[in-house]
Amino acid sequence: MYFPPKHSATGTTIFTVMSALAQQHDAINLSQGFPDFHIDEQLSQLLFDAAQNGYNQYSPMAGLPMLRTAIATNFKKRYLIDVDPDTEITITPGATYAIYAAFTAVLQKGDEAIVLEPAYDSYIPNIEMNGAIAVPVALSAPDFKVDWNKVREAITPKTKAIIINTPHNPTGTIWEKDDWDQLAAIVRDTKIIVLSDEVYEQLVFEGQRHYSVLEHPELRLRSFALYSFGKVFNNTGWKIGYCIAPPALTTAFRQVHQFIAFAVNTPAQYALAQYMGNGNLAPVNILMQQKRDLFLKLLKQTPFTIYKPALGSYFQLAGYEQISDMPDLEFAKWLTQEYGVATIPISPFYSSKKDARLVRFCFAKKEETLELAAKRLQKIPRLQ
Repeated sequence: MYFPPKHSATGTTIFTVMSALAQQHDAINLSQGFPDFHIDEQLSQLLFDAAQNGYNQYSPMAGLPMLRTAIATNFKKRYLIDVDPDTEITITPGATYAIYAAFTAVLQKGDEAIVLEPAYDSYIPNIEMNGAIAVPVALSAPDFKVDWNKVREAITPKTKAIIINTPHNPTGTIWEKDDWDQLAAIVRDTKIIVLSDEVYEQLVFEGQRHYSVLEHPELRLRSFALYSFGKVFNNTGWKIGYCIAPPALTTAFRQVHQFIAFAVNTPAQYALAQYMGNGNLAPVNILMQQKRDLFLKLLKQTPFTIYKPALGSYFQLAGYEQISDMPDLEFAKWLTQEYGVATIPISPFYSSKKDARLVRFCFAKKEETLELAAKRLQKIPRLQ
């Protein structure tokens, strides 16, 4: 039986592959980006209360009004920007879904969309499932900064969208204000739509700050900003995200959303709204920076090379040139099988499968998990 291909990706995602391999070999899973520690007990209790109090039926298509209001209040507090909860915020079943819905809202067959690589692996399949063409622009190790001349060269009359990601998965880099100004200058006088994947926006370290596309008055008018509660509150399995966009783009987004998911998990929305409304939440980046710092300290006792500490996200890149000259995918599988620590190779984040001999570790784990992983990594011999 023939099923026509919808995109160029083949097989299962690298995240599924490495997590399955970790389970098969009883390895410590530092590959996929999910925490292994409990969420705040208060948030758990609020989810229970929501079910007990009858929040068990469909929510409105755009999301519970109380959650959209809580998001708007939160953005006003943190970014000093006004967001209309009724016309600019849509709750979604996760940020990956929101990315797909945003692409679907604006892309047509034959359009082009620019992707800065290495990139989260759903971007290009999402573009291609809409009949559009992904145009990769490579970011180079070790700093993974944007070469704006390459972006300019990639734009054609068919360019309809560009997707960016800050803090960046998999590299942990963050955009500066100047990056947004550069992007604004490039898309000015065009009809290019910006998709800004900001799921790690509250996980920024070393006193740095996250610059959102919503803070740029010019870009905000043409942008979808996409977020994940799972990455903020360490509850990735709840799969609750949201999209913030100007009214015209929100209308287009909802026209897609209403015929795919329509409604999103109601008790989880209620719990998140109540939790955010408490007003005394600790900054979420403090805990994650402590974990990053611990992991960096532990990696110093291994043969891995750290070229640049992650400034945001759940992830730290590391080089393995002192261990092996294997391709990164082969190395990641070997490391899982032989030393019981699962990572993600970076080449699958490039459409060209560019291999910079780097792997991605997830440090959003319990201290004892990171320490046990480090003990295993310390046993790896260096190349002679």
